[in-house]
Amino acid sequence: MKNEKTRTMVEVAMLSAIAVVLMLFEFPLPFIAPPFYELDFSEVPILIGAFALGPVAGIAIEAIKILLNLVINGTITAGVGELANFIMGVAFVLPASLIYKHKKTKKNAIIGLVAGGVIMTVAACFINVLVLLPAYGKAFGMPMEAFVQMAAAIHSSIDSLTGFALLCVAPFNILKAVLVSVLTILLYKHISPILKGRR
Repeated sequence: MKNEKTRTMVEVAMLSAIAVVLMLFEFPLPFIAPPFYELDFSEVPILIGAFALGPVAGIAIEAIKILLNLVINGTITAGVGELANFIMGVAFVLPASLIYKHKKTKKNAIIGLVAGGVIMTVAACFINVLVLLPAYGKAFGMPMEAFVQMAAAIHSSIDSLTGFALLCVAPFNILKAVLVSVLTILLYKHISPILKGRR
């Protein structure tokens, strides 16, 4: 039992480290959202860990990833951005892993990833409008209208924060959910036996 707990802790630490490294390789999607929105694949090892080790392990990996990134890169939002990212990450990982834990089949994994992606996208829209954009605006001395104008340069129909959320934030997170989910499905069957102690 003690060896199993130690193994799980080591695996959580390892997956957290991989997630932090992947978080460093982020890139913008200027055809969807303003350039300060950047995509990374750090949720892939977190989802793999949550599927193999359980939802609690997934949340732990997400938390450690955010804390390590905070130590490495610091913050420009007094931690608000990092907290919001944690909430959005959990909104994706927790539903996905809970559904998969109920019945561990590929079909349930896909259903879980779709559910998690939808919940993350909805959470991202609200969090961006209510928390993140005001925090970034305060940090950089920018009015909310400046963010709307940046979004309008991509989608001319955007004239409010609601439009920003629906036409920039939502598509960005949907694309992220799809890409992360596909990678997770492709990699999980190869990595999970190692995490579960089978070769």
